[in-house]
Amino acid sequence: MQKLTEENATENSTRNARQHTTQHARRNAAEHSAANTAEIAEKNEQEDAEEHTAKKRRKRRLGEQSFSLSAGAALVIGCVGAVLACVDMASPLRAPFTFFFLVWAPASAIGAALHGIDPLSRPVLAVAGALVIDLLVAQLLLALQMWSARGGVVVVGVLSLLLFLLTYARRWRRHLNRSRA
Repeated sequence: MQKLTEENATENSTRNARQHTTQHARRNAAEHSAANTAEIAEKNEQEDAEEHTAKKRRKRRLGEQSFSLSAGAALVIGCVGAVLACVDMASPLRAPFTFFFLVWAPASAIGAALHGIDPLSRPVLAVAGALVIDLLVAQLLLALQMWSARGGVVVVGVLSLLLFLLTYARRWRRHLNRSRA
């Protein structure tokens, strides 16, 4: 009987040891699982943030590319309009392209000069300024009795070019002053 009691005691102690080990293992597994879950969640958040940043970069690049494309198309249309007006070529595209040049060239020059103004106000002010330049050139040419369509296009183009050059010369001078300081 004493043997049975010793065997029971051994079994009980073994069972208790197993239960204790199992409980300890479960607790460690739970803690490890929680740690892994937190690490996995953190990694997923980092991956999501990186993916979101990459999408923003792609959109920004696409926006820059589309802006460059539209600016290039505007330049081509404006130049074609100026050439059609100066050559006096009969074409159905002459009037709209020349009108586009007369608005676009000074508006672009004024928009470049208004670099510090917020992006929503700049186009409005640039187009208004372009119309003012066009009207002043027409008034001046009429007052001097030198009016011609070619002359008007040439004067508006030259004024726009001078405004562009003055704007970029001023920026270049600022850049040089900053680099010296």
